[in-house]
Amino acid sequence: MSSASKSRAGVRGVDRKPERKARKVEPRRPAPGAGTAMPPQMLNIGYGNLVLASRIIAVVTPQSSPMRRLREEAGERGKLVDATQGRRTRSILVTDSDHVILSAINPETIAARLAPGDPPTES
Repeated sequence: MSSASKSRAGVRGVDRKPERKARKVEPRRPAPGAGTAMPPQMLNIGYGNLVLASRIIAVVTPQSSPMRRLREEAGERGKLVDATQGRRTRSILVTDSDHVILSAINPETIAARLAPGDPPTES
């Protein structure tokens, strides 16, 4: 007899797992407000381009020297997104991920689109 069979020879049921009692599983209750979640608010920045509104930190005009530097540095870092479709840049959007987005829409128009409850205006 091998050592494994000797150790089990006189004991019955060693290899059997103990039976588990069936647990009563409660159905999951949805968290308060679940199921009524709003889809992410997208902002139209012109010519069919959309940006997640909650990620925007600032909307600025591109004429000042600091904004020109911001634009150049973002291009060097690979964080510049040109959404002007070849038109003149009228606003620069800065996001929380350090991306700089160029838009051909006026900053006032973008700000109006961001304001809650106000109807969006076309430029």
